Amino acid sequence: MQALPNRMARQLDRLCEVPAFARGWFRNVVMRRALTHYGADSLNFLQVSSSAVEIGMKRQSGQSGQSDLAQHLPAAALNLLVETASSTLLGMNVRDDCQLRLKALSLNFLQPASGNLRATASLTPEQRAFMQASNSGEVRLAVSVTDQAGVTPVNCEFIWAWTAHSPGKNQSA
Repeated sequence: MQALPNRMARQLDRLCEVPAFARGWFRNVVMRRALTHYGADSLNFLQVSSSAVEIGMKRQSGQSGQSDLAQHLPAAALNLLVETASSTLLGMNVRDDCQLRLKALSLNFLQPASGNLRATASLTPEQRAFMQASNSGEVRLAVSVTDQAGVTPVNCEFIWAWTAHSPGKNQSA
């Protein structure tokens, strides 16, 4: 069964109509509209499809400071990176009449990250088909993260759930 693309997937499918030199810029514009926190961060959507999402993050120079606060900022930024990768991927696959909810998140920090980060989330064809066929359910998703040196600084796993939702009285269709 061929999965029907939702609104976000349809917008990103139009990338083939954009000249090659402008596709990265256009993809980031589409994603900024979908993810309101995106503009304030240094996230770069490297690949976005219904089967995989790859996002890069440039570390800011101020994040490597010695204060306690500066040492905690990379953990928060890494959390933002992996959650954005997983939620974007699932947002590309959940039906338009369903709503996603993060059920569980596990981040196990293995070592400090060095340099820029890259997160990749992917779904199997079976997981994608299950999301399209079910009114509700949950999916377990691992997100791989590598730093500039090619090292994995953290192991990440998410459990996302979705349920069909009907618009409320005050919402327009």
